[in-house]
Amino acid sequence: MTGKFIHVAAAAIMNARGEVLVSQRKHGSHLGGYWEFPGGKLEPGETLAAALVRELGEELGIVPTAQRPLIRARYHYPEKSVLLDVWRIDAFSGQPRGVEGQAIEWRSVSELDKDSFPPADVPVINALLLPSRYLITGAFSNAADFERKLGFALQSGIELVQLRLTRDWLAANGPSFARDIIDRAVSLCRESSARLMLNLPAELGRRAGTGLHLNSARLLATRHRPDAELVAASCHNSRELAHAESIGADFAVLSPVKRTRSHPHARPMGWDAFHRLVDEVNLPVYALGGLADGDIAAAWASGGQGVAAIGAFWKASD
Repeated sequence: MTGKFIHVAAAAIMNARGEVLVSQRKHGSHLGGYWEFPGGKLEPGETLAAALVRELGEELGIVPTAQRPLIRARYHYPEKSVLLDVWRIDAFSGQPRGVEGQAIEWRSVSELDKDSFPPADVPVINALLLPSRYLITGAFSNAADFERKLGFALQSGIELVQLRLTRDWLAANGPSFARDIIDRAVSLCRESSARLMLNLPAELGRRAGTGLHLNSARLLATRHRPDAELVAASCHNSRELAHAESIGADFAVLSPVKRTRSHPHARPMGWDAFHRLVDEVNLPVYALGGLADGDIAAAWASGGQGVAAIGAFWKASD
């Protein structure tokens, strides 16, 4: 699939402050003046790992010592098509400098201006903005139980939460209780600086400062990006993933990867199929279905952003 694309090894190099290193393309070159993630095209017969070492040495004078896959993204420019194979570098030896005379800067990920980067780099920025774990809320007996479970998850380091209330749940509990739960989730996530995604029946409305998570039915009924600062979608196949990308979703969840107790008859796709499907879209994608913290590395190796889970992250205590 890479034969028609220029295969580029790129690096999201992080420092201890959580900043990422970016470099500026020289004026007069393709996309001159734009900022980018350092890297360059693979030479014939060169492996990705070797290309990363070579490019980072030539451009910045550093050697990566701890790295993992981040995301692969394809983009068609009028003059060429590129496949960005981006790895996250969490440790390196040497002191970064613009060896080729290019400007370099350490920048906070949250302050990256997508308009100052080439379009191919936008999915990379989206991936850097997302954590490796995505909590989906599960059952709770009352408001206090909800607060205990969400509070424990946030204290355990969860940074991204999907509040999922189904239409059946709403029919059984009523809109007043639902709005109370939403308000509590908004408050708790705000206190912990976690982002909250709402997956709710439409009649419950939106909340300022929250994201929107579309289930697969609502995803396929959506033709344009919803008016929300962060948009995600639940997907189960290539059609749904492609549609999520087409409406401008920021990320997706793909399931089921493994067999789950909640859906025992659903056929799990396994990591190989997950990898193939994720590689078709320019989106950060979380793996879902029978997964836990111990599966994060497998998700990364399979092209995923990390894992989404209910059971592994939704509990009152260890």
